[in-house]
Amino acid sequence: MPHKVVIYHAEQCDPKKCTTRKLAKLNQIQMVSRLNQIPRGALVLDPFSTKSVSPEDHELVVKKGIVGLDCSWKRIDKSSAMFRGTSTHRSLPFLVAANPTNYGKPCILSTAEAVAATLYIVGLKDNAIQIMSHFKWGPHFLELNHELLEAYSQARSSREVVDIQNEFIGG
Repeated sequence: MPHKVVIYHAEQCDPKKCTTRKLAKLNQIQMVSRLNQIPRGALVLDPFSTKSVSPEDHELVVKKGIVGLDCSWKRIDKSSAMFRGTSTHRSLPFLVAANPTNYGKPCILSTAEAVAATLYIVGLKDNAIQIMSHFKWGPHFLELNHELLEAYSQARSSREVVDIQNEFIGG
C-alpha cells in the first residue's frame, strides 16, 4: 500500500468477519492497539466530524495517511471519544454498505469500505480498488456506490461533498 493506513483496533468484532485483520495480514494496512501508535497529523475517519472527506484532503492523505477506528457500531459513541478534537477529522458522506454483515444499510460501513471510500474520494481510486479486491463483496461496494463516489471525487470541497450528499438523499 503506497499510502499509510493505520487502524486502531478496539477488539470488539468477530475476528472471522474483521476486515481490518484481513487487510493487516495482507500488509495493506497497519493495525495498532495503542493510541500512541497512531500517526500525528493524519486524516482521522470520525463519524461524528462535521467536515466530510473530500478531494481537498488528497495532499493530507498522501503526506500523512489515514487513521481509522475499528470498533463495533453498537459501541461507537464510547469508542470514538478517543479521537475527538483535531482539525484533520473527517466523516464520510452517504454511502451504502456492501459487506455481508450490514449489506444495504446506509452509512454502516466496514473499516475496509470506509478506507476504500476515503481513498476513492480523495482521488486515489486505484488504491481503493486494490483494498476492495481482497473481499468477495468488495468490488460490489464500489459498483453499488459508483455514482456517488464519482460525484464526491469531483467535488471541490467538503461543503460541496455534503451538498452532493444532501441532493442525493433529498435533504
